Amino acid sequence: MNVKIKPAWEAEIEKSVSKYHIITCWFAVIFNLLFFVADYFTLPEYWIPFLTFRISVSLIVLISVLTYKKINIPIEILGFIPVLLISIQNAYMWSVMDVAQFTKHTFAYITLFIGSGMFVLYRAMYSWIIVAISLLANVIFLEINSRLTFDEIMVNGGLLTFSVAMFSVYLIRTRYNLTKKEIISRLALKSTNDELLFKNEIIEEKNKEIIDSINYAKRIQQALITPEEVLKKQVPLSFVYFQPKDIVSGDFYWMTELSTTKTDEENEKLVVFCVADCTGHGVPGAFMSLIGIKILNQSIKEKNVNSPAEALDFVNAQVFETVNKHSDESNLVGDGMDAVLFAINFNKLTLSFAGANNPIWIIRPSRHSGLDPESITEIAGQARNDKKFELIEIKGDKQPIGSYINQNNFTNVVFQLQKGDVIYASTDGYSDQFGGKEGKKMKTKIFKEKLLECAQLPIEQQKKFLSTFFTQWKGDTEQLDDVCVLGIKI
Repeated sequence: MNVKIKPAWEAEIEKSVSKYHIITCWFAVIFNLLFFVADYFTLPEYWIPFLTFRISVSLIVLISVLTYKKINIPIEILGFIPVLLISIQNAYMWSVMDVAQFTKHTFAYITLFIGSGMFVLYRAMYSWIIVAISLLANVIFLEINSRLTFDEIMVNGGLLTFSVAMFSVYLIRTRYNLTKKEIISRLALKSTNDELLFKNEIIEEKNKEIIDSINYAKRIQQALITPEEVLKKQVPLSFVYFQPKDIVSGDFYWMTELSTTKTDEENEKLVVFCVADCTGHGVPGAFMSLIGIKILNQSIKEKNVNSPAEALDFVNAQVFETVNKHSDESNLVGDGMDAVLFAINFNKLTLSFAGANNPIWIIRPSRHSGLDPESITEIAGQARNDKKFELIEIKGDKQPIGSYINQNNFTNVVFQLQKGDVIYASTDGYSDQFGGKEGKKMKTKIFKEKLLECAQLPIEQQKKFLSTFFTQWKGDTEQLDDVCVLGIKI
C-alpha cells in the first residue's frame, strides 16, 4: 500500500491556514449574529428575514468549525465557507434596500472582502468561486426584490464593491503565495548553497508579485480619480500636476459639474473641485483616498449639502464614522485628510471655498481682492521684474477631516473672481520637498514665488514649469511625499 507523504512546506502551511481560518469562522459566528441589532434599526420591516439569514449562516459555520476534523473538511474550505455564505447573505440584504441604505451597506460588503483578504489563506480558485457566486446571487436577488436601476446600483456602491472584490482576490492570492514561499525559503536555509540561490529567486518573485498587486491597486485608484483629459474637456484652461511618491497615492483630485435650479432663472452650472491629502502615502493612503472619493460622490446627492463648507462637514462625519466604525472611544483611529473644496460659477465669476488645513491661492494682475483682510493674506508679486501681480491666499480652517469627534463646522468663503485670475490648489508634498543647493525644505514661501512666476505663463506651459522646477529642486534627494497641484485660469 502506497502512502502519499506531503511535502514539508504543505504541512507547515496547513498550520498557518488552520490558525487563520478557525479565527475567521469564530468571528463570522459571533459578529454576524451581533449585527442583527443594526438590522433592526436600519430596516425594521426586514428584521425577521435578516435574522433568519444570519442565524442560518452562523449555525452552518459553527457546525463546520466544530466538526471539520471529524468529517474531514479541508482547512482551506473551512475559511471558504463563512466568506461565501456571508457574501450571499449581503447580496440578499442589498436587494431589499433603497438607495441611501444601499450606499451605507456598501461599506459592510467592502469590509467583508477586505477582511477576507486579511484573514483567509487559500488558492485563487476559491476566491474566484466566491466572486462568481456572489455576482450570481446579487443578480438573482436584485432582479427579484430590488427596484433600483442598474445605474443606481453601480454609482451607489456596486462598482466600488466589485473593484474591491477584485483587489481582494489578488490580495488573497498574493498572501497565499507569499506564505508558501516564505515557508519554503525558511526550510531551504537548512540546505545547500544551491538551495540558498533558490531562496533568492523566490524572494525576487515575491517582490514582483507584491509590485504586481500594488500596480493592480493603482489601476483601481486611477479608475476612480478624474482623468486629466476629462478635467481639460470640462475646463480647457486647467492642468493638474500629479506625482505620487510610490506607485499608488494618498493625494487625489476630484471634479464634478452641478446644475442648480433657480426660480424664474436659468439653471446655474457650477464646476466643483477638490484636492486632498490623505494620511500616509502608498497603499494605506490609497485606501483612504478611495473612501474620500466615494464619500465626495455621495455628498453631491445630499439635499442638505449646498456649499463647499457643508460638503466638507458631510465628508468629515462620514470619514470619521467609516474609519472608526468598529472602534471604541479609547481606540479611535486618527486617519483622515487635509483638503480644499471649491465651486466656480464661470458665468458669474464667483468662487465658493472651504478648506481643511489647506488654502487656495489666486494670482491676478491687480491688487483688488474684495475680501475681509482677516480672510486673506496678500503678498506683492515678486515674479521676475514684474511687481504688478499679486497673490491672494484664502485660508482654510485649521482642522482636518475625519480625525476628531468634536470640532467646529467648516467655514464657507465666497470670492469674486476676475477675468485672467489663476487659481491654484495644492497638497503639501510640493512645498515640503527637501532639495536645492543647501538640501533644505522648499517651504511655502518659495512655492508661492514659483506660483507667481508660473501664473504669467500660458496655462499649457504651467504644468511643465512646475514639474521642471520640482525635479531640479529635488535633484538626487528622494521624493518625500505625494504631490498634487491643480491650476485653473478664468
